[in-house]
Amino acid sequence: MHSNINLVINGRSHSLVVPANTLLLDLLRWEVGLTGTKEGCGEGVCGSCTVNVNGELVRSCLTLAVQVDGKSITTIEGMADGDTLHPLQRKFLELGAVQCGFCSPGLIVTADALLKSNSDPTEAEVRDALRGNLCRCTGYVKIIDAVLAAASEMRSHAHE
Repeated sequence: MHSNINLVINGRSHSLVVPANTLLLDLLRWEVGLTGTKEGCGEGVCGSCTVNVNGELVRSCLTLAVQVDGKSITTIEGMADGDTLHPLQRKFLELGAVQCGFCSPGLIVTADALLKSNSDPTEAEVRDALRGNLCRCTGYVKIIDAVLAAASEMRSHAHE
């Protein structure tokens, strides 16, 4: 059985016909070609597949595409403005918060949601917000530093 769905992904409208059991992760990667979102565990535990759906963080490996029909989705690719990286993306690179990079898209999308609700988080608040995103490479110190640095930069640009 197939379903017609309409989505806005990173600001672009998409009308798709998909099997009813298609995961949002697979739709993004294989139907739309946005491969930044990664599948880590396939069980919703690691956070690598996190995307923003209508302002809510969603594990795309557990979400059926039909469940997001009519909604707006932002992936890691949608955070940049053309060739200009989002401050979080840039700070992850500049501060070495990326090693293998597999978990980075989910971490960055999650951090973005935090900074939209709290523009001046403490280190403890950043750690709490990212607790559902697992990283095997970095030890989290540089990730926390990158989120805090991006928050500071974003606050300073907001006052300009």
